[in-house]
Amino acid sequence: MMGINMTDKYFMGIDVGTYESKGVIIDGGCRVVAAHTEKHGMENPQPGHFEHDAEAVWWGDFCRISRALLKTSGLDPAGIAAVGASALGADLVAVDEDCRPLHKAILYGIDARAHKEIAALNERFGEEKVLEFNGRPLCSNDIPPKILWLKNNLSAVWEQAHKLLTGSSFLTAKLTGQYVIDRFLAFGAFTPLYDPETGAIDHRYCELFCRPDQLAEVRDTTDIAGRVTARAAAQTGLAAGTPVIVGADDSGAEAISTGVLQVGDMMLQFGSSLYMIAIASHLTRDRRIWSGGFIIPGACSVQGGTNAAGTLTRWYRDNIFFDALAAESDTGENAYDLMMRGIDGIPPGSDGLLTLPYLAGERTPLNDPRAKGVLFGLTLRHTRQHMYRSALESIGYSVAQHLDIFQANGVEIRRILAVGGGTKNPAWLQIIADITGCRIETAGVTIGASFGDAMLAAIGVGHFRDFGELRQYIQPGTVYEPDMERHTKYKPYRSRFDRLYAATKDLMREL
Repeated sequence: MMGINMTDKYFMGIDVGTYESKGVIIDGGCRVVAAHTEKHGMENPQPGHFEHDAEAVWWGDFCRISRALLKTSGLDPAGIAAVGASALGADLVAVDEDCRPLHKAILYGIDARAHKEIAALNERFGEEKVLEFNGRPLCSNDIPPKILWLKNNLSAVWEQAHKLLTGSSFLTAKLTGQYVIDRFLAFGAFTPLYDPETGAIDHRYCELFCRPDQLAEVRDTTDIAGRVTARAAAQTGLAAGTPVIVGADDSGAEAISTGVLQVGDMMLQFGSSLYMIAIASHLTRDRRIWSGGFIIPGACSVQGGTNAAGTLTRWYRDNIFFDALAAESDTGENAYDLMMRGIDGIPPGSDGLLTLPYLAGERTPLNDPRAKGVLFGLTLRHTRQHMYRSALESIGYSVAQHLDIFQANGVEIRRILAVGGGTKNPAWLQIIADITGCRIETAGVTIGASFGDAMLAAIGVGHFRDFGELRQYIQPGTVYEPDMERHTKYKPYRSRFDRLYAATKDLMREL
């Protein structure tokens, strides 16, 4: 943190994630003035269902963080020139006319409850028609099947639903009273409800899912959605009338925060899942990945996402390394650091142990919500350190799969920039560099999406002319160069990883 200059402009960004929410205030030179984090849980009431209480978690965290940032910084709320908010990507919450949630929010691609609706839509339209309007197969990250699930299973909620929102739209609505969604998220998760050319609601498809008036208006991410209402000011501590931008999903904001600003830049976002965004010179048509626009106007992107990264390491902490969690409580030493002890002594490939990390199904490149986790090759000589290293390697193999697919579609990757919680684990980043054979960099500020939200807010009120101007404010961090000898050793394990899902997927579905 740093001292403040009362004549400078300041910008607030707040991001709500799966297990925690983060917020920052930055000054006009993108220096962090204050930061605050709030932790929360995630509900898993039955297999395939993952939820948050949008009022208590999303809005509650936003209010607590906003007040904490203002207190820590010592700023007069009137000194905040603009606010930006982001949240977990493709979530669904229905609200009443007062923007009060009518049910627990259905989370992004890890929530696989709408698999029957996906199957029904594929049968109705045919997979080729789905590919035509969606650019890829329907998956658990898509909002329209979630909307149908809500309609089919919570009829009382459906009848009262005034608006059908995602996380960032909900936060902006609570702040301003305006129901908006940014183009990147609208076209990435709500297809075919919006026309990708105009952003208008596509009535050919919309009425199959919901009423047109239930959807938010599509705007650019950095457009001013509205201003903080008196009611929101009382809850957040912000000044009434403060400009609020449309906002974004967490992945888009995080990409901006780490310097993904031009063609060839690619982000690895280490959160509960691992999300990949690369800015491309053209759109792709490959059913294994996603392609569309980007937060930066006129830019194209290719994207992919695992369902497990932080959720996988958290599962190991809570179920396999529970003694490390207890030690953290007793001594204060980080449980994840304790879990890494002995990992370096295990060779690439974990002595023949392979993990399929599909504990919550999988998004790309499988698009299979019914995929299951697998530990393959387990013997008496393997330890839990072998198991954990194998889990970390499995995420590296998945990243490598995506890089191969991007390359096959003519997408050139010049820089890979890592951000998020996984960057606190240097050994994990080195494993991924070794598996992929690619250099991986981190930014100097690795706070993530909230930092990007604040930058986007600064663009929204004209403090920065455009996205290109941000480059000079993103400082470099650590560089991980691949060990090509280890890369060679990983190749046969990568090949077995690629074949293991195909060999077991039918048995997975029987389960």
